[in-house]
Amino acid sequence: MERQTDIKYNFPRITLAGLKGGSGKTIVSLALGRLFSQKGLKVKPFKKGPDYIDAKWLSLACGNSASNLDPFLFPAPKVKSLFWSFANEYDLALIEGNRGLFDGKDVKGSYSTAELSRILEAPVILVVDCTKVTRTVAAIVLGCKLFEKDLNLAGVILNQTAGARHRTITRQSIEKYTDIPVLGALPKLALNPIPERHMGLISDQEHEGRENIFSSLTDVVSQNLDLDAILDIAGKAPPCREIFPSVFPGRVPAGNDPPVIGVVRDKALWFYYQENLDALTNQGAKLVDLSLLNGDKWPEIHGLYLGGGFPETMARSLDENTLLRARLQSLSVEGLPIYAECGGFMYLARSLEYEDRCYSMAGIFPLRTKLFKKPQGHGYVSAEVVRRNPFFPVGAKISGHEFHYSKCIPVPEDINFCYSLSRGVGISKGLDGLGFRNVLAGYLHIHAFGAEEWAVNFVRAASIYKDVRSSGSGPCPDIDCEIQA
Repeated sequence: MERQTDIKYNFPRITLAGLKGGSGKTIVSLALGRLFSQKGLKVKPFKKGPDYIDAKWLSLACGNSASNLDPFLFPAPKVKSLFWSFANEYDLALIEGNRGLFDGKDVKGSYSTAELSRILEAPVILVVDCTKVTRTVAAIVLGCKLFEKDLNLAGVILNQTAGARHRTITRQSIEKYTDIPVLGALPKLALNPIPERHMGLISDQEHEGRENIFSSLTDVVSQNLDLDAILDIAGKAPPCREIFPSVFPGRVPAGNDPPVIGVVRDKALWFYYQENLDALTNQGAKLVDLSLLNGDKWPEIHGLYLGGGFPETMARSLDENTLLRARLQSLSVEGLPIYAECGGFMYLARSLEYEDRCYSMAGIFPLRTKLFKKPQGHGYVSAEVVRRNPFFPVGAKISGHEFHYSKCIPVPEDINFCYSLSRGVGISKGLDGLGFRNVLAGYLHIHAFGAEEWAVNFVRAASIYKDVRSSGSGPCPDIDCEIQA
């Protein structure tokens, strides 16, 4: 596949979609990403939707960091700007969809994988689970082609086929009743190569033998799919001649003595969008990686970012690190700006109950969280900021998402919430975002491109804290956001 160097925005691309979650599109995406990388192509992976775990696996498969694309989390013009910003650096874009092809926020399918594929003019390859079905697959494929206009359904991959006869009948039926090419058929796998648990795939950090997984997947896919045909489809995606604004306008130089924001990245907390981190550095911050799990002394920091993750799996270690828990309590009282999402919020609570055991957490908020077997909040979130805090102006509207199997028990009546949700569950009764001093924590996950004031104000708050601490004038006062909505 040769690149057309005379076109500024030529970006060969495909979207891997399914009829539902669990159709096999992730396994196909991982295998194709690794195979095309092994062919010498520089592959940029994208994950449609807010998922962190699939995005991390895609990053490992392709050898390049994955970016999330979702027109709910941030508007379509920003989706285009982010996507096309990689066009001159990479040979191929591999976009993994989420849920079913047409599944979105509402009956119109808003923000679906199909909508994203139209925004990016990306050909769609549909992965179909063929368990206990043959000729009916042709009707399903034809229906998908006709269901929404302007969808470029360019190929089909048959998954979970039972044998040669099953594959032959299904393939011939699709070829007879549709004009959609069948790009191959994958057999049933005896075992799921990447086991799942309550929030999706097991994380790469917890699964040993990652290279063996990729090796087994690529063997199966290379033997059963037409890789050249898939690349040909990607290469036929139309070029783009629009000029898009920078995804990070108005870069602030870091200077000689920038504010330092600590980012906890360990086995307990590791859910971060790369663009969120880039947004902070774009505003002049220096980021340092920290851990909650070991006894290493932290450097001086002027802000702290606690992302999501699986604190329940590391609850014993978090409990046992008493010195750090006490240090965080002290820093919060001193006015350190701390922003925490989901798993990070759980760590800032008083305790965490998991599998009938209760573990002590940082204790900044007078709550305990408990893990349940079913989701307690899952989906897109629409929030309005209703209380002063360092990160968002009052009245700001935020689009985000939540996915948590925990909930707070009990929720005190007099607790201060910063978000009112018109969509979503949050901490309690459609409220989310707890505030204490310069701490803001809740179940809400945001993407920096959908809340552009967040990075500006986070770095501003860290700078204020740094200046106050440098002056030796005592604890940092409560910081109010000055950026207007």
